[in-house]
Amino acid sequence: MRFEYKLEENILCLYRELKNQTYKHGHYTDFYVTDPKPRHIHKALVRDRLVHHAVFNILNPIFEKTFIYNSYSCRKNKGTHKSVNRLRKILRKISQNNCKPCFILKCDIKKFFQSVNHDTLLNIIKQKIHDEKVIFLVREIIESFKFGLPIGNLTSQLFANIYLNNLDQYIKHNLKIPFYIRYTDDFVIIYNDLEKLKQWLSQIQEFLNTNLKLRLHPNKIILRKYHQGTDFLGYVQFPHHRILRTKTKERIIEKIQKGVPEQSLNSYLGVLSHADSYKLSQEIKNLFWLNKKENPL
Repeated sequence: MRFEYKLEENILCLYRELKNQTYKHGHYTDFYVTDPKPRHIHKALVRDRLVHHAVFNILNPIFEKTFIYNSYSCRKNKGTHKSVNRLRKILRKISQNNCKPCFILKCDIKKFFQSVNHDTLLNIIKQKIHDEKVIFLVREIIESFKFGLPIGNLTSQLFANIYLNNLDQYIKHNLKIPFYIRYTDDFVIIYNDLEKLKQWLSQIQEFLNTNLKLRLHPNKIILRKYHQGTDFLGYVQFPHHRILRTKTKERIIEKIQKGVPEQSLNSYLGVLSHADSYKLSQEIKNLFWLNKKENPL
């Protein structure tokens, strides 16, 4: 009963702060995860996460209508696997089933979440949202973090799409690039003219730097032919097959050898089901059951 009373009291207190516009975002608890690369996660207080959900529910339906079809991150009915399947479909179309020249430009924005400019983001949101009470909350959330966006907030996923929607619109409507896919800060452009891709790359770099205060990672700009393989979102797409990225494969095998629950095995097999990986799937199953036999509970 005491817990229920405290919970109700805290919710009523938050309600009054929101109504009177005296709400102040609280501190974050930070920790690191590896998925597979190390990520610095920041977890907000429960009361602040309630506000994040409320703001998300207001903003998402408004901005969702403005997003391009080929933006796949953190959106309903999108996701990693649909993005990879979309890439395969476009590659086959451009190359006419590997009968015509086809080139892929793959880019990654350097330290994207840490580099999002608060003023720029707020100004973009203000173009669509004119309610001062909503803007007050949006500002509180954005400025609750010293630099960029915290990885861990529900709103950060939405803010990332809102911020990079400007890039999407520039690519589709100003440069009129027909075949472009973005997943968070990774994107690919597919075309049959190598020199045109180089020209677009220069224009995109200028736009990012001038308008969004972002830079492409210089070591992650990859321009190659279709038959050389396109590494995107953990899968490498070739003209006639798709395989798992080598590092991902090695990481899965390493974890299986160390011992994982059956639920994890099923998760790995689910990842492999989106690639041409029958032999690898069998190898992982054999490793799992052999390890389980040698190390029973």
